Amino acid sequence: MEVHNDNGCVWLNNIPKRINIKTLNKDLIADYLIVGAGFTGLSTARKLSEIENGKKIIIIDAQLAGEGASSRNSGYLVDTTLNDGFTSNKDLKNYKKKVKIYDLGIKTLKKYVKGYQVDCDWNDSGKYFASSKIEDENKAKLFSDLLTNLNFKNQILYKDELKKRLGTSFYNIGVYTRGGVLLNPAKLARSMVDTLPENVELYENTQLLKWKKINNKIECQFLKNKIITKKIIFCTNGFLRSLKIKQNYNFPITLTASMTRPLNDYEFKSIGSPKEWGVLPIKPMGATIRMTNDRRILIRNTAEFRNPNFMNKKDLKERVKLHALGIKKRFPSLSDNLIENSWSGVVCRSGNGSQIFEKLENNIYVAGCYNGSGIGVGTFFGEQIAFMASNQQSDEISTIEERKKPNWLPPQLFLNVGIYTRLTYERFKARSET
Repeated sequence: MEVHNDNGCVWLNNIPKRINIKTLNKDLIADYLIVGAGFTGLSTARKLSEIENGKKIIIIDAQLAGEGASSRNSGYLVDTTLNDGFTSNKDLKNYKKKVKIYDLGIKTLKKYVKGYQVDCDWNDSGKYFASSKIEDENKAKLFSDLLTNLNFKNQILYKDELKKRLGTSFYNIGVYTRGGVLLNPAKLARSMVDTLPENVELYENTQLLKWKKINNKIECQFLKNKIITKKIIFCTNGFLRSLKIKQNYNFPITLTASMTRPLNDYEFKSIGSPKEWGVLPIKPMGATIRMTNDRRILIRNTAEFRNPNFMNKKDLKERVKLHALGIKKRFPSLSDNLIENSWSGVVCRSGNGSQIFEKLENNIYVAGCYNGSGIGVGTFFGEQIAFMASNQQSDEISTIEERKKPNWLPPQLFLNVGIYTRLTYERFKARSET
């Protein structure tokens, strides 16, 4: 099935349209074929071009490069997470390994942004985990203690202080963490497309239909043409399952988001003229909220297990009603109909919050399943899968391989029931936080 994206993403609409887009129109032979041109695939291509300068490197994407989930997320470069299954004391060892990966992701991206002088509205603002329910105070305190034990600077905040910082009295309890970055994901992704080395060939709107291994090579079939490659690296994240890659270890989740027009001077002053901020929910399935540096409010408060290839306008319109309600709950004094644009995007989840990174066979590799943390981790994994595919080792690969591996998931029918049941349960528990 052809992958369709709506055209309502503010991040993408506020950067220049690209020209000179190439689509595969002839049969090709490659040393390396990278499938997926998001943060991971683009990072893989850039690093491979350094390591294997004389090799034929091709990267393809079913859509426009960098304009899938990479540009459509909320723009959080995270250093810690709360709702990924690694916050209990008995699993502290695994949590430490995961936050080490987050740290390496931030460092990898900082090096890239500095080296290429990328303007992506980078803001070391930290982030908030917050809830409207004071009953979540115990969970917030346990998380704060965990962060303190790991030497992460953090602070417990209550209603009055949160209102001063966020401009809303909706939240009653929160944990502010000083690590983490807010940025513009579309600007970052576009820079990675624009800085692709000359020895990397990029083909867009080029969907891989099927692939098979023939002797020691891989034959990849597209609509009219094919590519035969010595090695293939799958970097499709939310679409790994549809390509039958580690399909018993990952599944796609479709998210929708909306962003308001910029608040005018009066509106902005009425909520206290807050600095840019980002809030993540203490409860799973609660809303992710941002106040951007240009005074827009972003909200993401839906997550669904569905066909990841397409969300029609009618379905998206229904989700926007939930976005509008979420904004109104937090900012009741602001006028209605603030939302300017809305869009959907796909992330990849595993059953236990762990990422996929491995050599499947001698010439087949995969990196993905970031559980909503793909900006930094995806960039980092892209560089490291390039080392692995070129038969090199690194300390970073050793760190990645020490992580807890994704757990096995049941067959499709049982998986569907399980995911729907879990999401319904989490949505019910977080109904006050959407």
